[in-house]
Amino acid sequence: MTVSPATRIVIVCSPTGSGKTDFAINLAKNLNAEIVGADSMQIYRYMDIGTAKPTLKEQVAAPHHLIDVINPDASFNAACYVQMADKAIGGILKRGKIPLIVGGTGLYIKALIHGLFEAPKVSHEARQRLKEELKRKSNNDLHQYLEKVDPVAAARINVHDTQRLIRAIEVFKSTGQPISLAQKGHGFDLQRYQAIKIGLKMERKALYRRINLRVDAMLNEGLLDEVKKLLEMGYQPNIKSMQALGYRHMIRFITSKLSYDEAVRTLKRDHRRYAKRQMTWFGADKEIHWLTPDQKNSALKLIQDFFHNSRF
Repeated sequence: MTVSPATRIVIVCSPTGSGKTDFAINLAKNLNAEIVGADSMQIYRYMDIGTAKPTLKEQVAAPHHLIDVINPDASFNAACYVQMADKAIGGILKRGKIPLIVGGTGLYIKALIHGLFEAPKVSHEARQRLKEELKRKSNNDLHQYLEKVDPVAAARINVHDTQRLIRAIEVFKSTGQPISLAQKGHGFDLQRYQAIKIGLKMERKALYRRINLRVDAMLNEGLLDEVKKLLEMGYQPNIKSMQALGYRHMIRFITSKLSYDEAVRTLKRDHRRYAKRQMTWFGADKEIHWLTPDQKNSALKLIQDFFHNSRF
């Protein structure tokens, strides 16, 4: 798809557990819009409960895209996301509807609007040698090394995100340049779309209570059985998707590395920590219009102004 910077889209973003799904479906119905997911976990098939994926009923209420598009062991990154999202947006526009981008993966949203930076090139041979070397190290070892050579990148990359850890170390070892410096140089000045951004705000204690209740609901809905089924299907515990929130915690219980109570406790804690990182990411974006989840009419007014008023 050829992207025009004049194309207007709507973004709804916020931390996990803040009520994006209900809010977005309400907007979609009122705007004649279709939803394009911006969630790095809801792209995976068979991973429904732990990713808080919209239910089939919710997906019928408003058309959804970029949900259930790849298997859990498939490779996927922000560039793949942008390619798929561009295609989905193109189809929505052809149907005369509004593209509504909804999710909490800030990098996907930023890449969609501003494009991706060109990372320094690493030769195939050097990459293979380094991958073999790094395979013998734990994620904690990789993260500690990255903290020494590129603390900015280390602060952004979760210790369980092996792929991004290895990529950052690859760039540093091959070029002597921190990947965070290359990313900073990108500037994200490109404007691939015009977007109005709606963020959902909530008092932190209230959000954390909602997160704790959401985890309880996931467990009651069968998160443990979902993880067991994935393992039975042959998906290995060390692949990227299985190291995500909820999945790695249940795997640690299944493999007797944690008691059930400790797995639940750390799962709730890590969900809260993830929400805090999301709040920091989105909080730095001065273009976001912050509303509470019950301010649906205010959101509609902002979006209508965006499409009909040149001040945006």
